[in-house]
Amino acid sequence: MDALSRFFWFCSGVHQPTLEKHPTEHNKYVGIGATIFFTGLFAALSGGYAMYFVFKGDTAAVLFAIFFGLLWGLAIFNMDRYIVSSINKNSSSWKQIAQATPRILLAIMIGMVISRPLELKIFDKEIKERLKVSYLNNQRSKIDTLNKAFNNKYTIEINKLNEVKAQRDSLDSGIKADRQKLNFEVFGTKTNETSGVMGYGPYAKRKEEELRQRERNLDSLNSSINKLESFVDGRKQFDGLLSEKLYTGNELDSLANIAGFADRNWALGQLSFNKDGTKDTTTAMAVTFIGLLFIFFECLPVFVKMMSSRGPYDRSVENQEDSQVHTSVKDKDFDIEVVDGVHDTRVSTTIEKKKRKLNDPSYLHPDSFDREED
Repeated sequence: MDALSRFFWFCSGVHQPTLEKHPTEHNKYVGIGATIFFTGLFAALSGGYAMYFVFKGDTAAVLFAIFFGLLWGLAIFNMDRYIVSSINKNSSSWKQIAQATPRILLAIMIGMVISRPLELKIFDKEIKERLKVSYLNNQRSKIDTLNKAFNNKYTIEINKLNEVKAQRDSLDSGIKADRQKLNFEVFGTKTNETSGVMGYGPYAKRKEEELRQRERNLDSLNSSINKLESFVDGRKQFDGLLSEKLYTGNELDSLANIAGFADRNWALGQLSFNKDGTKDTTTAMAVTFIGLLFIFFECLPVFVKMMSSRGPYDRSVENQEDSQVHTSVKDKDFDIEVVDGVHDTRVSTTIEKKKRKLNDPSYLHPDSFDREED
């Protein structure tokens, strides 16, 4: 018998010396043991991958992942090995089902825990894209919230700034229109408001003086606007608005790569929905069936043990257990009889000693009582 078969026997939790006597049972328990082993292996990969994301960015992340993966895999392996080996094939079918029910429920829970990290790896690309959208929307919402709070806080100053800008724009438009009219007057262009006579006459001089005054007013408005904008920009800098910007493509890639387990798990759940909130049936079914596959794989050792028929190995184990129980009962009876016999001997010996003392005349003399008391 090769070492690999013995290893899988060990994984199945059988009594190997007894199983060696029944060659027809060898392959069955090799299959059960292999199922348990690969379940533990998948658990180790899943636990290690999950722990890698917990410590991602740390220099010892790989070591933590390997250590925890091995620890988690061994724990699941040991639990599955106990669950399978504790199902008594010598019991009735209903009793086996009753024994297996809590173990199946436990296996379902373990399967769900195992499947989640592996699902995260399978849908890694889709998860990163969903995380990028989420991070960008969150940043945009954060900026909008800060702007709204800032506008509410400095309503008077912002309204004043907008009012002065409106005056500046109106004055600037008027100056441009009047400048055009002045040019028409100087160069003799005939309009409803110009004389059509070329030259720099009294009307042109008056118009140019008005324009200079309005330009001085425009400069004064621009100066006021600059002061108000400096004040508002200073307040934005103080309140942190200027430091908040939408993420670039590279920044989103970096954030998605270092996302933690909780964010990735959330994104995996969101894959079942489209961006407009409707149900994405295709992706939802894919995620569900992958989870069910791992749950079934975790329950498979229990199902295999329950589906297997009662073979010679099970009968031999039952006979050995009956023999051991019988031997234990006989050992108990032996110990009880020995204790009873020793007790009876001690009692009879003590009684004989008491009788001899009572029949001894010297024992009844008054001095003997004194000696006894001494």
